[in-house]
Amino acid sequence: MTKAVKREILHHLNFLKSIGCDYHEQIEFYNNELNSNNLPNSLDELKTLVNNCYLCELSKSRKNVLFGEGNKNASLMFISDEPTATEDELKSHFVGKNGEQLAKMIENVLPLKKEDIYITSLVKCKSKDGMNASHFSSCSSYLYKEIELVNPKLVVALGEKVYSYLSADKTPFNQVRGKIINFKSFVVLPTFSVSYLLRNPSLKREAFHDMLKIKSILESN
Repeated sequence: MTKAVKREILHHLNFLKSIGCDYHEQIEFYNNELNSNNLPNSLDELKTLVNNCYLCELSKSRKNVLFGEGNKNASLMFISDEPTATEDELKSHFVGKNGEQLAKMIENVLPLKKEDIYITSLVKCKSKDGMNASHFSSCSSYLYKEIELVNPKLVVALGEKVYSYLSADKTPFNQVRGKIINFKSFVVLPTFSVSYLLRNPSLKREAFHDMLKIKSILESN
């Protein structure tokens, strides 16, 4: 039995356990990808499932699983790339300087607070050397289901890595940043990541214009 098959079986058994079953049914395999149609239609149940996920090697490097947080009925969702070591330690998105910068970006332009927004990440566990395509492949169905359940009016992709993995679009980031892009059943606006802005403060003016566009979208009918 291959490692991939073992991971699929473990995932399926964890899912059945999370919904109260103590037996397993016939298992279907999807080339290492979860079938989102079989994922729970509840954020709380999805969180329980993700908390018990061991589909990829990131489960070995994490201290905590970092599921999305914030307003479950938010009209705005922010997606970062992966949890940092500090976020993994504190089990919360955007802590420290990153959190302060994000709060300023939101509260200085939008009629919202950080708590009014739903915040999540491409993968739910921190990595040792940076996430890769294999990690995202294991986790992507969780993310797409998360977006489906929150059903925001706008998804903001924070950074080039987030946008490229989320959409599989190879267009250079400087050509899509700040643009409105339709992907699957949701609307995406790519902008700079918070950590990138902290390293490159001269770009904050461009990020401010992106936030104004986000405000305009949220206020439109």
